Amino acid sequence: MYVALLLIALVAIASPASGASFDDSAPPGANYDKAEFRLWLPDGSGPVRALIVLVPGSNADGRADVDDLFWQALAAKRRLALVGCRFTDKAHEQMYIEQYVDVSKGSGQALLESLTVLARKSGHPEIASAPLLLWGMSAGGEFNYEFTAWKPERVLAFVVNKGNVYYTALASAAARSVPGVLFTGEMDLAFRTDAVSGLFAINRRAGALWAYAQEPAVGHEIAHSREFAAVLFDEILSLRLSETGEVRPLDEKSGYYGDPKSHDVRPAGLARPPSTYPVSWLASERLGRAWQAVLAGRKVDD
Repeated sequence: MYVALLLIALVAIASPASGASFDDSAPPGANYDKAEFRLWLPDGSGPVRALIVLVPGSNADGRADVDDLFWQALAAKRRLALVGCRFTDKAHEQMYIEQYVDVSKGSGQALLESLTVLARKSGHPEIASAPLLLWGMSAGGEFNYEFTAWKPERVLAFVVNKGNVYYTALASAAARSVPGVLFTGEMDLAFRTDAVSGLFAINRRAGALWAYAQEPAVGHEIAHSREFAAVLFDEILSLRLSETGEVRPLDEKSGYYGDPKSHDVRPAGLARPPSTYPVSWLASERLGRAWQAVLAGRKVDD
């Protein structure tokens, strides 16, 4: 009897959370061939507060990512929906330079228009205008960065994760006010590491509310970056989004500075950052601890 109950419990833990899925696609556009999307809603969630948008690596299909128990648990806990994306390029000579990540040329609008369709299909009209939490790996992180640069008013927080080619250098002041984190891997290609760290340095000097984390002994892989992103999204939902749906701005002095050399984390209102190199900006003390864990190559504790 005990063994049977244990097996039932293990199956329940391993099974996807109960929910409903809806699909949509867009016709080919100026800077993409395919744009396909899947929405996942947890059962009994009521109105959705925000959307976690999951964008995979180069030309990959991320629609099945909405079945990931990791993201489903956060969505159910925080009354969120998940959106898995598939973007592909039209054939061109340098396929490692993804044209669809230049979102202002059409792919970003394809996502927004599909959210309107998915809102209607799911019976959740709030999805059409819900704020976004952007997660992505490699080209997915490039898409996230460019989407934030294009439509900062729609984004609560974003993640850049070991990508390579970006179309925007210095983002607008509005985009720099959107909390974000930019990850690199110590063992990844120097082209990628230099591109991401350079984006961080340029924009952080201009006051971007962003953090940078290089993961030790990590190549072109997710590693602990997803765990940090979940903490980022959880914290930003509390700090930026009211129960009535109002998106609040964040003040730099209300957060924390993370020193990349010492790994110290100190309240920004009490510390003066060094003038010779950029420090990370972290919205809360909890995020500061998560950032320290990533830099040390440790699992991020919830």
